[in-house]
Amino acid sequence: MGLPILGETLEFLKPHSSNSMGSFLQEHCFRYGKVFKSHLFGAPTIVSCDLELNMFILHNEGKLFETSYPKPIHGILGKYSLLLVSGDLHKKLKNIAVSFSSSSKSTPEFLHWVEKLSLSMMESWKNRREVSFCKEAKTFTMNIMVKHLLSIKPEEPLAAEILHDFATYMKGFVSLPLYIPGTAYTKAVKARARLSSTVKEIIEKRKKGNAGVVAKKGEDFLDVMLSKQKLSDEETVSIVLDILLGGYETTSTLMALIVYFLGHSPNAFQTLKEEHQAIAENKKEEETLNWEDYKKMQFTCHVICEAMRCGNVVKFVHRKALQDVKFKGILIPSGWKVLPMFTAAHFDLSLHDKPLDFNPWRWIHVYMFTQDKEMSKKVTPFGGGPRLCPGAELAKIVIAFYLHHLVLSYSWKTKADDFPLALPYVEFRRGLAMEIQPADYERINVRRRRSP
Repeated sequence: MGLPILGETLEFLKPHSSNSMGSFLQEHCFRYGKVFKSHLFGAPTIVSCDLELNMFILHNEGKLFETSYPKPIHGILGKYSLLLVSGDLHKKLKNIAVSFSSSSKSTPEFLHWVEKLSLSMMESWKNRREVSFCKEAKTFTMNIMVKHLLSIKPEEPLAAEILHDFATYMKGFVSLPLYIPGTAYTKAVKARARLSSTVKEIIEKRKKGNAGVVAKKGEDFLDVMLSKQKLSDEETVSIVLDILLGGYETTSTLMALIVYFLGHSPNAFQTLKEEHQAIAENKKEEETLNWEDYKKMQFTCHVICEAMRCGNVVKFVHRKALQDVKFKGILIPSGWKVLPMFTAAHFDLSLHDKPLDFNPWRWIHVYMFTQDKEMSKKVTPFGGGPRLCPGAELAKIVIAFYLHHLVLSYSWKTKADDFPLALPYVEFRRGLAMEIQPADYERINVRRRRSP
């Protein structure tokens, strides 16, 4: 059970390559098996590295288990965060997030905006030999989200302020929870307060300007929320920040992981490029990408799924047993913290052949050459049960459109000492610095010079 009070928390949180289990899990699984007890985050804890138990925990949310994040996290996320609330309030707020994702993913205006920003980034790299990809990806995803959600354009100073505050906000998640001036935790709490204030101000202006007006086509999602949803201002602010956080942080991190793995897998890069060449060659010169094109990006989806399995954007989630729970001879005592470890299941030799290898082909059904549904059951990159990530499909579409232009515009090399670290959220040591080379594919260069 480790040291008094601290238990084994420091060892558990020790940074390691995100495309590995890390020494803590490896050693404990070797000594005790896939399910073991420890003392983490100030509480006695059951750690599960077993896929079947993980799914049992996730699917029994609200029945046998409940969300149970450490108290300091509450100070950063706010009491109405989707990660923290439960019951009817969670259902209500999640339905709004699902509505945002569903209404966006096939909307031509949204897809055109994603493509326009992708083309803009490719153009901005034209005379550069090296880029810091993580910074570029975060700017890209934030500009998509603030425009579609709040109608804030990339060139507006407010967009840069929101981006800066979110960067500060994220650093507080893995900092020591000391509310002392100058600490990362204090800065994160203050950044969250500034973000809340910004969104509140926008809401107040909308309410004054749109009193009694029903949202029309072309208005942003905040207008839709204010006209249709009966939420308090605090709940509205919280769901807006949750959507921004999910669409900005996790999507940009996954983009960086994909670029990293493709840089180390020339065969996957070439296969991906050929898929997008075929799509581009069937487009008219002024024609933009659309939903039908996305459905043709099958290998692209395999690449995205494999990067999620190997890179582990989310390493684990926090749960607590509501009562004594028995599962296949294992007793989880009531009140104990439970940590389903997604990473461990993703690298389980009994589930995956050569699990440490980045291999998008493992997702292809042997006979049907489509997405292997059985493979999908062996991974949990988006969680599961009632708390399954509501923006999963939207993130895939954004990344697929971006990859279309990236692989047809450039090839790249990453630095040998730059790799993804689990802190526990994923961060690259050097921000994923890349040496870029223009691609020798003329048709996409023609398309890249115009904007949708």
